[in-house]
Amino acid sequence: MKTLSGAEIVIECLKEQGVDTVFGYPGGTILNIYDALYKHQDEINHILTSHEQGASHAADGYARATGKVGVCLATSGPGATNLVTGIATAFMDSIPVVAITCNVGVSLLGRDSFQEIDIAGVTMPITKYSFIVKDITKLADTIRRAFTIAQTGRPGPVLVDITKDVTSNTYDYEYKAPAPIERQVNTITEEDLETALQMIRKAEKPYIFAGGGVIASGAAEELRAFAHRIQAPVADSLMGKGAIDGNDELYTGMVGMHGTKTSNLGITECDLLIVAGARFSDRVTGNASKFARKAKILQFDVDPAEISKNVKAHASVIGDVKVILKKLNARLDPINHDEWLAHIDRKSQMHPLRYDKSILSGPYIIEKIYEVTGGDAIITTEVGQHQMWAAQYFKYNKPRSFITSGGLGTMGYGLGASLGAKMGCPDKLVINVAGDGCFRMNMNEIATAVRYNIPIVQVVVNNHVLGMVRQWQTLFYGKRYSHTLLNDKVDFVKVAEGLGAAAYRVTRKEEFESVLKEAIALNAPVVIDCQIHCDDKVFPMVSPGAPIADAFDADDLKIKR
Repeated sequence: MKTLSGAEIVIECLKEQGVDTVFGYPGGTILNIYDALYKHQDEINHILTSHEQGASHAADGYARATGKVGVCLATSGPGATNLVTGIATAFMDSIPVVAITCNVGVSLLGRDSFQEIDIAGVTMPITKYSFIVKDITKLADTIRRAFTIAQTGRPGPVLVDITKDVTSNTYDYEYKAPAPIERQVNTITEEDLETALQMIRKAEKPYIFAGGGVIASGAAEELRAFAHRIQAPVADSLMGKGAIDGNDELYTGMVGMHGTKTSNLGITECDLLIVAGARFSDRVTGNASKFARKAKILQFDVDPAEISKNVKAHASVIGDVKVILKKLNARLDPINHDEWLAHIDRKSQMHPLRYDKSILSGPYIIEKIYEVTGGDAIITTEVGQHQMWAAQYFKYNKPRSFITSGGLGTMGYGLGASLGAKMGCPDKLVINVAGDGCFRMNMNEIATAVRYNIPIVQVVVNNHVLGMVRQWQTLFYGKRYSHTLLNDKVDFVKVAEGLGAAAYRVTRKEEFESVLKEAIALNAPVVIDCQIHCDDKVFPMVSPGAPIADAFDADDLKIKR
């Protein structure tokens, strides 16, 4: 046991938890922690981002890529509030992040002091738990609890706000090994398992819908074994990418607003929909009252609050998805559904993803990235058309290889996330795919990549518009393009070079492959500005409020006209 300042206790607790990298931005109230961090810089790597939001997204990307807890730091007031969007992003997608902020001293709380904000109150709706530490005797155990809460059950972000006087006060510190994170199994009942087994054995047209819970629980192997054992086609959500190999014969693509017609029609026709770790987002279900209406719904989820929240489940098993699937696999004999699989395969042949291959386009860029990398890369994205193309046209063969903001849909997320992913997985190639609108929101983090020589490749799918919003304006708002045209003179190549990165501009499809290979070979921060047409669209698409079976593409629009 030794007597340490509160700031030193924070650092020792991070070391206890195995934290090797943190992302943050210093300021007045958190100076004591940064001073302690300075003394331990050989043990904990600190990445100074260009903006606190970049730090929160980097911590999130680190967590998604590694499966470990991501950590970000910020000072009080605007420093803390700049983390809020990143915390909310992590909350919506169930990502384990611990955000540590500092506040004014206890005697100044509630007095509208300089840079004072009740950040614990602000973040209460978007965290699993928000702490404010005003007593140094509770500091170490609070940080330990934060890490446990972030990882237990359904993962998520936790905020720990510490008053400045606590960081300067002293108290006895004694090392404690991290508490083991136990899988949630006590809610998995024999009765629920038996009901699930009966439904699976009885089904003639089963379909599996895999969500982010499969990734979070590390259940990809069990899911693949389960799918092949019962011969069921598999669709996924954005968060479920990599839960099953994109080249697997049973995989039919994403489901929902921009899902494949095969997945949307197959789920509409199935008689049993087995949902593993997915929450039935409105972008997945379309008109929820008409979603999988011919099917019984069997839902596996660690969070009981998700059962029947958006779509009524006929039965459920609550608990860790990996454990649930292991138990079911152990009790299931192989089931033959050859006729059903042949039917789904015919749909795949009838409704392939299609795009104009004669020009440089978003789908072409993504397919070429997949071809050049052989699928061996971590792809991060911003939010919009490019995000959907990245989900549709790259075949993710491993979990934690697709990192994107699904629930909150945060523009400005991907570049910070790519930095976190690369720090967490230094041996992996990391490529961030952005639209020009998103890149404008976070391109200052290219300076962070350059400062630390973090070799990420930033691909900008540049159509000089807010592409997804413009697509909606084209289809549903009579082509009234209200404030979605980005027809200014911003030059991303010059901006990137000004920030210290290498940069290329691509205007023809024939140029992209060689530029991408050169960018990867540089092993340095690189920006590739790809100029595509402003009217390129993401298809298939389901109109808002329509059933997913009504997915349409460009050919369908021509027929309607």
